[in-house]
Amino acid sequence: MRVRRTVASVLATVATVAAGAVVVPSAPASADIGVDQSYPVPKSGTYALHGHGFGHGHGMSQYGAYGAARRGLDHEQILDFYYPGTSLSRVRGSVRVLISADTTSDVVVSPAPKLTVRDLASKTTYVLPSLPGVTRWRLNVDSARTVVGYYDGAWHRYRAGGHPYLAGDGQFHAAAPLTLWTPSGSRTYRGYLRAASPTPGSSTRDTVNIVSLDSYVQGVLPAEMPASWSSQALQAQAIAARTYATWERDANAGRQYQICDTSSCQVYRGFSAEDPRSNAAVGATLKQILTYDGQAAFTQFASSSGGWTSAGSRPYLVAEADPYDDFAGNPVHDWTLRVSASRIAGAYPGIGRLKRLHVTRRDGHGQWGGRVVTVVLDGTEHDVSLSGDAFRSRFGLRSSWFAG
Repeated sequence: MRVRRTVASVLATVATVAAGAVVVPSAPASADIGVDQSYPVPKSGTYALHGHGFGHGHGMSQYGAYGAARRGLDHEQILDFYYPGTSLSRVRGSVRVLISADTTSDVVVSPAPKLTVRDLASKTTYVLPSLPGVTRWRLNVDSARTVVGYYDGAWHRYRAGGHPYLAGDGQFHAAAPLTLWTPSGSRTYRGYLRAASPTPGSSTRDTVNIVSLDSYVQGVLPAEMPASWSSQALQAQAIAARTYATWERDANAGRQYQICDTSSCQVYRGFSAEDPRSNAAVGATLKQILTYDGQAAFTQFASSSGGWTSAGSRPYLVAEADPYDDFAGNPVHDWTLRVSASRIAGAYPGIGRLKRLHVTRRDGHGQWGGRVVTVVLDGTEHDVSLSGDAFRSRFGLRSSWFAG
């Protein structure tokens, strides 16, 4: 394992990149701060809320990574800045990904070269024949047992190995990526597509893609960061994404899936989304992850820090000024959103008519005192206290760093 450069060395590199380099102040040691900031309802009845950043602000800013690469930092320096104290390591193996678009209990695929189905209980693999007129194969459930079928205008049972049922759960594999059919359309995936029981004896199945970590990141990277961005930003994102998947895999080792494919985890779109430029970044960082105390790091990331990252739940998720996030190509470093007072009051009718927004705590970092921790809806009937994140989520703000 090689320990990466320190934040101090990163900042020294920045100073040599361009004249007038930004000096990054150290983060204040204090935690949240109490404030008394009152924003009465405007005469127009509509707030123009001004804010910074997009997302929770923990860990790496994706726009910040791009901005840092534009200043000449390489991917290791970018990661060292956003995840201080972590080290580079290597990882092997696969990950089980829940395919959320497949809301049915069957797994339906197109015919493919050397298509097989494997019975996970008997550990037997059956080669599926090339049958005339067949356009789909599927794994389905009959009385809580897995059955194989094919479609040639109508569905028929296929007796794999002469058996009417598989002994356990089943999965498809082929010599090429598999096209999966869901209620919302089709998408192609590397690896295996499994009809996985959420619990023993269940009459439902989850569609799960079992894929190597590097192939998984190939399907994540262009969904999380534009493939047109600089190679160093893409490589930093590849390592962060692979690390996050490893952390989730370790945390959910016994579950039928270990990570989801939406922004609740990180967005994964399989082989269909791959791009040669992002695939090159995956190849350049093959098997690399970040570790802390010998374990995969919890590498959260968000679109834009707005100029300050926010402290997270790990020692390496620190609050620090981010000089890389503010550049002309970042449309969400600063933003304005209009929200009517009537909409706010309508979401919490018990308050009566809204009189003002009263921010009472912030995280202490940046303009206005930083991200909102607590905001009170001051109404004519009652007051309601909300977290900044709850207010952001309820009214569609890009982040909890805002002012009225």
